[in-house]
Amino acid sequence: MAYQDVLDLLYTLPRFGHAGAAAYQPGQERVRALLGAMGNPHEQIESIHVAGTNGKGSTASMVAAIGTAFRKRIGLHTSPHLFDFAERMRIDGSPAPHEWIVDAVLRFMRDIKRIEPSFFEASVALSFLYFAEEDVDLAVVEVGLGGRLDATNVLTPRACAVTHIGLDHTEFLGDSLEAIAREKGGIAKSTVPLLSAVEDGAASAALGETAQKSGAKFEDVRESTSMEVINSAPPGLVINLQTPVRAYRGLSVELSGVHQAWNAALAVRLAETVWPDIQQEAVRAGLADVVARSGLRGRCEVMSGHPRIIADVAHNPDGWLAALSFAKPKQEGQLYALVGVMEDKDVAALATLLVEREAITLPVGLPSPRALSKSVLSEILQTTGVSVVDVADIEDGIGWYCQCAQESDILLITGSHLAVSELRNYVS
Repeated sequence: MAYQDVLDLLYTLPRFGHAGAAAYQPGQERVRALLGAMGNPHEQIESIHVAGTNGKGSTASMVAAIGTAFRKRIGLHTSPHLFDFAERMRIDGSPAPHEWIVDAVLRFMRDIKRIEPSFFEASVALSFLYFAEEDVDLAVVEVGLGGRLDATNVLTPRACAVTHIGLDHTEFLGDSLEAIAREKGGIAKSTVPLLSAVEDGAASAALGETAQKSGAKFEDVRESTSMEVINSAPPGLVINLQTPVRAYRGLSVELSGVHQAWNAALAVRLAETVWPDIQQEAVRAGLADVVARSGLRGRCEVMSGHPRIIADVAHNPDGWLAALSFAKPKQEGQLYALVGVMEDKDVAALATLLVEREAITLPVGLPSPRALSKSVLSEILQTTGVSVVDVADIEDGIGWYCQCAQESDILLITGSHLAVSELRNYVS
């Protein structure tokens, strides 16, 4: 079978990104059965487990990059992918070879058909199998949804982390920050360090209580470290960070935006926890070269400098706020926003943020049954007072912007991972 044939087979499995709640299958019964058929590869790898409403992909990528700079062989599992399924399982920043994915799926085709896992469960099992067969020193694993019932929660990691708590997926995780914190804190394990960068006091307290009940060693990184932002604009973040281990002055992070500061602090503390002998040079080298060392894309990523185009996978109010705070034109410049969203997202909150920033917005539909139609998205935006420009799709929107953009203008492409994934023809 060819690679695309294998992907077509995997895409017949229930997919949350495609069907939403209808494809949500909480619990670990199916993934454990599939992993058992594979020889339990998750028990053969050391790991770090990272949860959070926002920031978990960035934090996981930063830890992975630091580990690679420390000359460790690092596996990294993230989801969803942007441009290629193989991005979900990377080693030292490189996606799994297509040939390996084809071979692995064919080897376990009967088990996949017998067990009937979800698409996400199958991708998690394949990631763990790949990392075990490639004998990584450590795998950094991003939680899919929530934590307690997530398919990745079969791991017994060296350390866990929760990056941020926000109101997203409330129909599954609870309608309060405290309830969501308890669900995400469900990744805690007895005697395993659980590090937190959660800002909200009530959510942080709920997370701490969850950790205590599980017997985890809880550390609030906002209390155990001190951090100062020196610069948050491109080409990247610069912070001063004092951890219980050492002081990092002028620490450069390749990812831009002030919202990445505590993600970086959390990543450093995770690295220090798992590798007590880690050198300062490895921390600096990893954070300064996150994209190449981890393969991370789509986080306030500058896709073009002339005219200026930025892409961010933000898909909830906190994420949109961070992306819009970063994509701030000079005083004489105009902000444009090319947005496509899923129908279960808080579009009213996005519209309010766009109005506050006087953004001229280009709404688009996306190729998913879960996507909000362009017409409905446009109506919500216009009703809130957003200035809207009609374009056919993302390609048409980029073309329109490039025709009219001034030097000081910025186009932000955001709303969902799928919106950014539509840029596959624009990435190198």
